[in-house]
Amino acid sequence: MLEDRTTAASSPTAWPTVYPQGYAVVDVETTGLARDDRIISAAVYRLDALGEVEDHWYTLVNPERDPGPVWIHGLTSEALEGAPLFKDIADEFSARLDGRVLVAHNAVFDWQMIAREYARAEREAPVRQRLCTIALSKELGLPLPNHKLESLAAHFGVVQQRAHHALDDARVLAEAFRPSLRAAAAGSVRLPLQECRPLTEWRDTATPRIGQQAGGYSGYSGYRPTSWRPSRKRPACPYPNPGRYEEGKRLKQGMRVAFSGDTSIERELLEDRATEAGLHVSTSLSRLTSLLVTNDPDSATSKVVKARQYGTPVVDEAAFGQLLRDVEPASEQ
Repeated sequence: MLEDRTTAASSPTAWPTVYPQGYAVVDVETTGLARDDRIISAAVYRLDALGEVEDHWYTLVNPERDPGPVWIHGLTSEALEGAPLFKDIADEFSARLDGRVLVAHNAVFDWQMIAREYARAEREAPVRQRLCTIALSKELGLPLPNHKLESLAAHFGVVQQRAHHALDDARVLAEAFRPSLRAAAAGSVRLPLQECRPLTEWRDTATPRIGQQAGGYSGYSGYRPTSWRPSRKRPACPYPNPGRYEEGKRLKQGMRVAFSGDTSIERELLEDRATEAGLHVSTSLSRLTSLLVTNDPDSATSKVVKARQYGTPVVDEAAFGQLLRDVEPASEQ
């Protein structure tokens, strides 16, 4: 188990000078995965530039609503009733994050939840960059059977004690991140850092107070990462379709991208990012589709089934996020 340390280990040779000077390894447990869901617990392990632990912090958070899937996180309404509100712990949370790169497993989800909580409190989280350990494991080419936290932990021999408990998940991730960071440094691997854009305003929909059962949370069928939304007409993509995406190469402007299943980042925001990068977001899948983005490639959705039939390339959300960082302009085709 990790212990707090006040001094860093001696610097490995050839440590990249462009690497960040500090990290905040974060895990949050939430009432669900949708836009209006809330944080119910949070943990932060602060690490120095070499990945050594400086300290850690954990808190419960009263979400002012039903706690959601108790069978996953174990936090009941009674356990959360006396917990502080997010606005009451925002200063302490900020102190833990300030000046550091936020590190999380599927970091886009943790960042979105944190950014929304700060926006509700009419604040901004002091985070400018994040690092997803899923993306880092892919950069390192780790031989993982999947991208679950337990698989990453097992690869590095880290023992998980309480899955879906924010403090233990953060500890496990910190233990796995340190050797990942050192492997990246030894191989001069560029860290897959992403920009964090804080929300500047927020308007809540009506949500029940804690202790009151939300209509959609009486069973697992109501626990859904995304909610229905009307379709939104997007401007036509100005670039011709250059064909299918090829593994190991860059996306190209004009490629047709379809999405299937639940995504950790709000679907509309993900589609906006794709459109801004010059991609054609398609609501259906055909032989002309360049790429399908799904976190569940083994599902039986119509798009996944068609992708198998047509041989359409498939990537998950984390991989797609990395590809969006470096889309080839149409002029280079």
